[in-house]
Amino acid sequence: MMIARFCSICFQIVEMYAAKISYFLEVTKDFVVIWSDFDTSYRKNRYICAVISFSVDMAKKKTAYFCSSCGCEEPKWFGKCPSCGEWGTCVEEIVDTQTGAIGKASRKSGGVQWSHGGTLGLPGQNERPRRLSEIEAREEQRIDMHDDELNRVLGGGLVPGSLVLLGGDPGIGKSTLVLQTVMNIHDRKVLYCSGEESAYQLKLRATRLSSSPSPSAPSASQSQPSMAALSSSAPSASQSQPSLAASSPFAPSVSQSQPSLAAPSSSAPSVSQSQPSLAASSLDSVYIACETNLDAIFTHVANVEPDILVIDSIQTIATDDLESSAGSVGQVRECAARILKFAKESGTPVILIGHITKEGSLAGPKVLEHIVDTVLQFEGDQHYMYRILRAIKNRFGSTSELGIYEMLGTGLRQVTNPSELLLNSDHKDLSGVAIAAAIEGMRPFLIETQALVSTSVYATAMRSTTGFDQRRLNMLLAVLEKRVGFKLAQKDVFLNIAGGLRVSDPAMDLAVMAAILSSNLDMPLPQLTCMTGEVGLSGEIRPVARLEQRIREAEKLGFERILIPNIALKSIDVKTLKIQVCPVARVDEAFRLLFK
Repeated sequence: MMIARFCSICFQIVEMYAAKISYFLEVTKDFVVIWSDFDTSYRKNRYICAVISFSVDMAKKKTAYFCSSCGCEEPKWFGKCPSCGEWGTCVEEIVDTQTGAIGKASRKSGGVQWSHGGTLGLPGQNERPRRLSEIEAREEQRIDMHDDELNRVLGGGLVPGSLVLLGGDPGIGKSTLVLQTVMNIHDRKVLYCSGEESAYQLKLRATRLSSSPSPSAPSASQSQPSMAALSSSAPSASQSQPSLAASSPFAPSVSQSQPSLAAPSSSAPSVSQSQPSLAASSLDSVYIACETNLDAIFTHVANVEPDILVIDSIQTIATDDLESSAGSVGQVRECAARILKFAKESGTPVILIGHITKEGSLAGPKVLEHIVDTVLQFEGDQHYMYRILRAIKNRFGSTSELGIYEMLGTGLRQVTNPSELLLNSDHKDLSGVAIAAAIEGMRPFLIETQALVSTSVYATAMRSTTGFDQRRLNMLLAVLEKRVGFKLAQKDVFLNIAGGLRVSDPAMDLAVMAAILSSNLDMPLPQLTCMTGEVGLSGEIRPVARLEQRIREAEKLGFERILIPNIALKSIDVKTLKIQVCPVARVDEAFRLLFK
């Protein structure tokens, strides 16, 4: 295009020279203007139109349209995504014409030899195809996170070279969980890159999570750019940073200034004795970088050579290869692809913290969840103290595990026995309370189910649930009315799972129906009695998984009787149990035992 414009300029000059018209040129680096003394309106307008702007041509951008749900790229706007079929997900992105399409920019991130050495093969590497029988199977070495709950959810620890994405509501404790975990890893060097908080904010959080005292805050002279560990004393500003080789594609250009890696210090307040004491050496292994440029982050990685890399958060990171803003579909996809390439080539595990949308899904394109190896969801109500860590996707472990934490003023505390915290022993002579033996993941625990049934003041009765599926509640109410004979069509029903937990175990059905019936009759259920069982549409009580684990948990907590499905009794050795096992086949039979 620029060559064609230049030829047009030459043609205009030759034409004016042939017509013996006086002219002169004004040439700059951005444009060329042809001035003429010819005053004819037609010719005047023609020469004014010959003003050529090189800057417009050189800076001309290519516009592409992406689906915010699946990341599908189209050259024109679309209402319905041709790939996933979603409506209203079209997002316009500006792509640099020098780098081409967004997907091509990731090629610039290869070619760096990392000191750790890759442990997981990157797809597309130059190697001959091998038979599946020729590939050597070996057990992956895992990094102990010094957190039993997190290790359980990850499948036994953090796999080297893996990419983990942690999402959750704002203020739920994602950054607190990650920072608290990496501070407990004494034998590993960790680089924590934050694009949302300053180094001083992270230091304040670190001192709140740590029980070891720290010296006073640094002076103004210590605020100069420096590379420092998150320790009580910052190095002097005269210490120079090691530079990355200019041939590295991860390194920023020379014109870019080196970002600051500073770790200010502050006095540490005293913490509860329930929190484990962290030695000062644990803070020396954590490096803090407040950076949003991906190229600068890779520069810090080459300088520090961390064993674990944390990026908080992926929506705040951007690369200079794309001109769109941070958090856009193109930036999130490109940055995630380059981080994945780095993790697989270097063998360094990377933990990404991600935002979620108002619908509760992870922000950004759906391809982000496909790129990473593990997707963790940190959930819980901010008005309650308990937090649940679930694995939505895990290439190195099971997705049925979950971890439970208690939010305290000094950080997150692991809950090793959630049953003791979720049960309230002071509900004697109270109706509408039933104890269910549930399992979330691989862990059995007992949950208090609360129900309230009252006369409706409106024509349509209300159905409200907290921590339980409302559609399943409607089904159980229909079974209760059809099979047992209790009319609840004109009654408001409120159901609550105590502790702010959200449980999806179908074995909760029997306890939910018992709590509703207890509140409707205003009769308390027997003390030290729990139950488990799935209720079918015909009123039968169906067997549940891991029944013996549920019974052992109830026996350990001192319960005297448990109601179980009759069909599962033959798989249990009742003689070895101290708790009374009451098998029931139908819901009416269970209610006769509870309300006799």
